[in-house]
Amino acid sequence: MTFDPGRLGQSKADLAETLRTMRKRASRTQVWLAQRCNMSQTKLSNIETGRITPGLIDVELILRALEVPQELATEVATLARLANTEWQGKRASWRRGLEKRQAELAGLEAEATTLRYFLPAMMTGLLATPEYIRASLGHSPVDVSKTVARKLERQAIIYDNAKRFTFLLTEQAVRWAVVAPAAMAVQIDRLVSISHLPNVRIGVVPLGTFVGRGPLNTFTVYDQRLATVETFTGRIVFQDARDIAEHLEVFSLYEDHALFGDEARAALGEWGMAYRS
Repeated sequence: MTFDPGRLGQSKADLAETLRTMRKRASRTQVWLAQRCNMSQTKLSNIETGRITPGLIDVELILRALEVPQELATEVATLARLANTEWQGKRASWRRGLEKRQAELAGLEAEATTLRYFLPAMMTGLLATPEYIRASLGHSPVDVSKTVARKLERQAIIYDNAKRFTFLLTEQAVRWAVVAPAAMAVQIDRLVSISHLPNVRIGVVPLGTFVGRGPLNTFTVYDQRLATVETFTGRIVFQDARDIAEHLEVFSLYEDHALFGDEARAALGEWGMAYRS
């Protein structure tokens, strides 16, 4: 699937119109199609008017019931994947205020039970010290104090024992000098401390570990329903089950090569001492 951020906003409307047009061309009523797809007519009506975005399974059921030719079905399935993907540009987030973005993230974290964070380059806000957070916002045209405060408020979620967190960090992510050496040592100490929480797993992948696949992007998977991928200019939100499954597969690959528990704490302690020296 070719990714074009400019197409994402329009794809939901395009999908709704396409499905509605195909049903009418097949001379089928909503009642007939809804029955064949084992869904309510209300749901089908909402899909065709764009009020709700159908998942890939719903789309496949509709295409099969209408006996759509394979070539056209492939095009519609691609459109459905686009409709289940969202682009959130960084400039738009800046205009809205990053503290609002923090509120959105807090909402995602509150709804999820199992959260997985892949961090190949830097810490995430849930793990960061105030100094680290402030330094990481230095390039952003935002109210830094408000955003730091909101990020620190979000950190309370990791102490919720009803949730399970796994953070995978490369050695680069741990050791990248965002702040001065003494502050970096404190940041690494925080990772060690958090690693003792019963509902948190912190894994580290040391340099030189043979994985066979390069770490490309920071991403987070919330349960098995949503994944967010960070880029320099924004973030992509995936809701398609296949996209989420692919990110979980990548996560598992690195998880299998990571150090956890005492081994991770030993590596972190060594990296922290390097900054202290």
